Amino acid sequence: MPAPRHLDPRLLRAFLAVAEELHFTRAAARLYVAQQALSRDVRRLERELGAELLVRTTRQVTLTGDGERLVPLARRVLQAQDDLLGAFGQARPLLVDLNFPDQPTARRVLYRARELAPELELMARYESGLAGAAAEMVAGRLDVSFGRFAGLDPALRSRLEHRLVRYEPMAVVLPEDHRLAALAQVPLAELTGETVYAGAGNLRTTEWTDLAHRLFECRGIAIAAPAPLAVGDEEFRRIMAKLRNPILAVVGFPAMPGTVLRPLVDPVPLSPMSLVWRKGLVHPGFDALRRAADEIAAREKWLSRPADGWVPAMDEDTIATHT
Repeated sequence: MPAPRHLDPRLLRAFLAVAEELHFTRAAARLYVAQQALSRDVRRLERELGAELLVRTTRQVTLTGDGERLVPLARRVLQAQDDLLGAFGQARPLLVDLNFPDQPTARRVLYRARELAPELELMARYESGLAGAAAEMVAGRLDVSFGRFAGLDPALRSRLEHRLVRYEPMAVVLPEDHRLAALAQVPLAELTGETVYAGAGNLRTTEWTDLAHRLFECRGIAIAAPAPLAVGDEEFRRIMAKLRNPILAVVGFPAMPGTVLRPLVDPVPLSPMSLVWRKGLVHPGFDALRRAADEIAAREKWLSRPADGWVPAMDEDTIATHT
């Protein structure tokens, strides 16, 4: 069968979603279409190309040789289409999760990307943590997020990609009358005997709680029990003021009334912050985000680590393997 003269890009998007998910139900949810319509588009593409692209059984979906050959070609075609539409201000909005409104690293990268590509729409979202955002990205309801990639469940990591952006120095938020509040920096050993809030019980921030466990292990520092899940900055601040636990944070965490922010030292704990995206993401706004992250990281030495910097061993392995 001769190759078609015209090919609807929608058919390529349908195929690529199934090829990346290897599951029609997940692919349909990602594209916000009915599974029946998605299956119909894939079959139409197979007819137009005169090739079987997928092998479907009741248990699994796999790519044929022609399907594997089409994946990189489809990505290039769709990238070119998005670039064309973006050049004329018609690309769809890119949905970018910042965790919370004043997250220092993610916010700066997003703002710079908007300067680099003013013709595009990069929309901020706030999922509070990477674990919550990862589930949304896999489902296709979110494009990009930021956070500690190594702390995600392996099943989620397998469907995402990442690029390390910054080693964020960690800090502690203290009530202003706390015994350590007068210090300019807080040696980690000074937290021995303290109970520190690190998001325990919040399923959207499990990667952060895991980081706290690894940092506090064998140091006599306890993690505070789950607190009522607060939605919004005002409620979070109210709950934290009521509980009065020190809060594990990063340098640059937004100010809270009645508290002080102090960097942690001896060693300097670092939170590896990555730009994280769904595999196969194609969008000109995503390219602007990556350029912005690389530009700021190089200028401000975000990837430089102090001599006494601490990073969990599992993060070292993930960074070396996946970046």
